[in-house]
Amino acid sequence: MNAQTQFLTLPGPAGGIEALLDVPPPDLFGVPHGTAVIAHPHPQFGGTMTNKVVQTIARAYVQCGWRAVRFNFRGVGASDGAYDEGRGETDDLLAVVAQMAPGDAVLAIGGFSFGAFVAAQAIAALHPQRAIASVMLVGTAASRFEVAPLPAELHERALVVHGEHDDTVPLASVMDWARPQALPVTVVPGGEHFFHGQLTLLKSLVTRHARV
Repeated sequence: MNAQTQFLTLPGPAGGIEALLDVPPPDLFGVPHGTAVIAHPHPQFGGTMTNKVVQTIARAYVQCGWRAVRFNFRGVGASDGAYDEGRGETDDLLAVVAQMAPGDAVLAIGGFSFGAFVAAQAIAALHPQRAIASVMLVGTAASRFEVAPLPAELHERALVVHGEHDDTVPLASVMDWARPQALPVTVVPGGEHFFHGQLTLLKSLVTRHARV
């Protein structure tokens, strides 16, 4: 978090959704380019909006002039409700998008691990009803969930990152998901699921992708 971080409680389908909004310095960017909504890892394994990978993604987008919204899924932190195996969590993400980037606002959607799975489900629900300017999926939980394919039109606006030695979600499972789509995957050599010691590299990859 930084001096520009705002604590929010947003109405959601299961009650209040606890969220954090980071904004770029107004003296550097003036009006933000758009809003990036970023989803966190599995709620039943300690995943929250303050996860280091989620924070890294948010900081990269903010550094590129975006607003970044992180939020706790239902049942996590001060968010109401209970874990719903991705269904309700997708509804939570869609509710955050509807409030923080309504209408034709410039929108990015991202997520880490379980959050990447939920992000893909939300993208499938939103497309083609509205434009999505940027997609950022890290450590996509393809071995544990049936992840929706990304629409072909979004491939050039998507960055999929995975660690070579991820022992939580094997790289092979992500390649099996990406291969039928001809969707490129950026592999971090030696990287594991949480990118310990490689968060600076991850931030650099996201920054290159998010720069406009």
